Amino acid sequence: MTVSILGLGKLGVCMAAAMASRGLNVIGYDNQPDTLSAFDAGETIVVEPDLKELISANRQRLRAADSTAEAIHDSAFTFVVVPTPSDDTGAFSLEYVITAFTAIGTALATKPDFHHVVLCSTVLPNAMRQSLIPALEQASGKRCGQDFTVSYNPEFIALGSVIHDYLNPDFSLIGEYNPAGGDALEALLNSIILNDSPCKRLTIENAEITKIALNAYVTTKITFANMLADFCEKIPGGDAQAVCGALGSDTRIGRKYFLGGTPFGGPCFPRDNRALEFFATQIGCSADIPRATINSNRAGLGRLVAEALSLINKSGSKIAVLGLAYKSGTPVIDESPGVMLCSALAAAGHTISAHDFLSPSISPEALPFSVSLHDSIRECLEDASLVIITLPESGYSTLTLTDFSSVATNAVVLDCWHVLPAHFADQSDLQILRRGEGRESIETDSL
Repeated sequence: MTVSILGLGKLGVCMAAAMASRGLNVIGYDNQPDTLSAFDAGETIVVEPDLKELISANRQRLRAADSTAEAIHDSAFTFVVVPTPSDDTGAFSLEYVITAFTAIGTALATKPDFHHVVLCSTVLPNAMRQSLIPALEQASGKRCGQDFTVSYNPEFIALGSVIHDYLNPDFSLIGEYNPAGGDALEALLNSIILNDSPCKRLTIENAEITKIALNAYVTTKITFANMLADFCEKIPGGDAQAVCGALGSDTRIGRKYFLGGTPFGGPCFPRDNRALEFFATQIGCSADIPRATINSNRAGLGRLVAEALSLINKSGSKIAVLGLAYKSGTPVIDESPGVMLCSALAAAGHTISAHDFLSPSISPEALPFSVSLHDSIRECLEDASLVIITLPESGYSTLTLTDFSSVATNAVVLDCWHVLPAHFADQSDLQILRRGEGRESIETDSL
């Protein structure tokens, strides 16, 4: 079996490597020459665990195409993994998908064999039926379901664990144009994945709704946990980890994504909420829940900034921030709480020193503030009056008191994810504040 992938970005190149590792021949194409050249050379500019190793081990099953037409003519399935950026309304732009589908359609016009086009990029409901399938039919002069078929197969992955998530999904989602196409795609996916996860086959429209609804629901869960953390910080003895742990024991709630920490960020979670809000208003339905999630998440970042400012005794203080990416395991900083926190503190006149375990992949020029970016944690912490840990990195949990020996006298540490050992507060002059733990005394008669 030979498949092709159009779009070799953060997801596409990982899919190519994972598919090749499972025995498929994969043809990759990208309209960015540097990306395509790197793929052709068995390299990648994308930073993901296991990616380089998989590409190196499966070079014989990976090749770059010179054009979309070559990729289509030499494969049976084409997976389209191109950007669908958000516009000012919150909707997803179809510009790149339309371009890809038009090029695919042009290639299909001269291909005698049946072909299966699979869209992995996130789109709004009705996009496939109203815009994308017509683009294929117009460019090819052929009929969907007769000369080719189309499926919607979005992935539920997280940057920093893309390959693991792709090969071990909680479930596979197929929005099928017809049952025969769904059968073929399900068989292909079953030959790729490593676990025994279910495959949910829906109509295209229901799959489109499912994709954005899942991320919106997860962010609502995160926001609820952060609300509980706010509550617990106001109650003497409050402990959000204990509360969320107990609530998560109920199978109706579960523990995944249910722990108070920093607000959510990244390239998918915020925009999918905005997209769901946009879609709801477009069809005349209530957008109260996604709107509340967006507003609460934004307010949570504001509270984090306000707390950080309240912990600094003088203007122009040095603040050390451990963690700039939006999550562990990736250098991606899109809507990162750490970056937005640094930006606000820098705007308030403070000096920012930062560390990230993938800092070599983060350009200081890409950050919206002036920062001293360090590879060494100890250098980052030197003379800092306030230290903020924004990521639950395992590397931060192994820090010792010696690593903090160079911070300013009476420095404060704001540990957003409870990564530091409990004994830190007892064995040093550091003031350790953990997210979601009680800090203030409240008069009981005021409750």
